[in-house]
Amino acid sequence: MIIGRLPKAELHLHLEGTLEPEMMLALAQRNGVPIRFRSVEEARSAYRFGSLQDFLDLYYEGMSVLRTERDFYDLAWAYLERAKENNVVHAEVFFDPQGHTARGVPFAAVFGGIRRALDDAETRLGISSRLILCFLRHLDEDDAQRTLDAALPHLEGIAGVGLDSSERGHPPSKFARVFARARSLGLRLVAHAGEEGPAEYVREALDVLGVDRIDHGNRAVEDPALVARLRELQIGLTMCPLSNLRLGVVPSLAAHPLPRLLEAGLLVTVNSDDPAYFGGYVDDNYRALGLGEAAQRHLAANSFRASFLPEEVKRHWIDVVNSF
Repeated sequence: MIIGRLPKAELHLHLEGTLEPEMMLALAQRNGVPIRFRSVEEARSAYRFGSLQDFLDLYYEGMSVLRTERDFYDLAWAYLERAKENNVVHAEVFFDPQGHTARGVPFAAVFGGIRRALDDAETRLGISSRLILCFLRHLDEDDAQRTLDAALPHLEGIAGVGLDSSERGHPPSKFARVFARARSLGLRLVAHAGEEGPAEYVREALDVLGVDRIDHGNRAVEDPALVARLRELQIGLTMCPLSNLRLGVVPSLAAHPLPRLLEAGLLVTVNSDDPAYFGGYVDDNYRALGLGEAAQRHLAANSFRASFLPEEVKRHWIDVVNSF
């Protein structure tokens, strides 16, 4: 398949979701953190779940081993090396500071380790990046506001804010004020919507939050008027096939809405979400869809079109993709 040779951007990647079992155990030992897994094999066998909430329970458990700035550097760097192997030349990555500050880890340690790794990747690996701070939607908006307060001294290194965690019962409108504040600070806006939640959550993310991009957006396919709107506005959808399969969002990859939405002219992209937990990094997600070379080329070009790169840089990479 051509996808391994194509340059691409990854736009939906949770750094905490790249915590492979080997690193989880190594960091637990380094930091003296007790965990219930006695071996890599035992930890990997736990990476089986039937719902988003089951996954999130394990995801937050894994976070407990991340304690120091060095830990966050090592986590981000390990992902970036894998990204290089997948010919990712630009990554727009999420981090969940509330999952760490609630455990007493300073915001500066989380941000500092990740930011240093991203900066090193630009010089040593040739990967440019944008860092996106995500609010945990199962927490209240006041907590999100406090997290944004903590981020203020570091905004030079943060490109945008997002919204992740449990979608059911936590509509985008719950975070209208903090997103408006983030917009006033010049940050770009994205939000998970239409994964577990209904198509209406996608509409809320557009109308209430004013997002620049939708993460997942699968269930938009159920609303023809919304599909037409997304096509007209060319709002990027950062879709994650293997994640959707593992979490039961789709019954099979053959039923995934991405090919239909791509054919309908929407700005869909392929991403890996939480690859340590879902069994595949970005190229694995492209391959899983079984699409032809023309579609792979189109999706790789879309990854740059939907990115937050400057227009001239987008054009450069799209031209490179189209030269294959």
